[in-house]
Amino acid sequence: MSKLSHIDNKGEARMVDVSDKSVTARTAIAEGFVAMQPRTLELLKGADTPKGDVLGTARIAGIMAAKRTHELIPLCHPLNLSKVAVHLEPSSKPAGVRVVAEVKTSGQTGVEMEALTAVAVAGLTLYDMLKSVERGAQLTDIRLVEKSGGKTGTYTAE
Repeated sequence: MSKLSHIDNKGEARMVDVSDKSVTARTAIAEGFVAMQPRTLELLKGADTPKGDVLGTARIAGIMAAKRTHELIPLCHPLNLSKVAVHLEPSSKPAGVRVVAEVKTSGQTGVEMEALTAVAVAGLTLYDMLKSVERGAQLTDIRLVEKSGGKTGTYTAE
């Protein structure tokens, strides 16, 4: 196993120096799922929730979170993002909402954390907006689906 990039030779946390890395097009796609009861899903799909436009609000929250990842995750670089898209797909079986985020930049470091943060915050926003009708909803299975660009090239989850 290779050395952790965010730990220096003294064992201390550090921000990775990317100044010598090439600028390349970089993309990341992440996903997660918010599981809920079928009756909660029907309320959401019918836009009949106490807090209003749940999907629209979660989409905006995810986009905002991607743009602020460097403020939330220690040692992340602030990035000039060229695209952040958050898609929310209601699902009947299993009941819930699939959250997918795609993030792009042209830079010296990847956007995996931005995509993962977008998914997490969009999912948390769904929970927040639905908790008045269901406290048992669960944000699950957040993962990187795909990334491209940079020294390590392309990664696609199985």
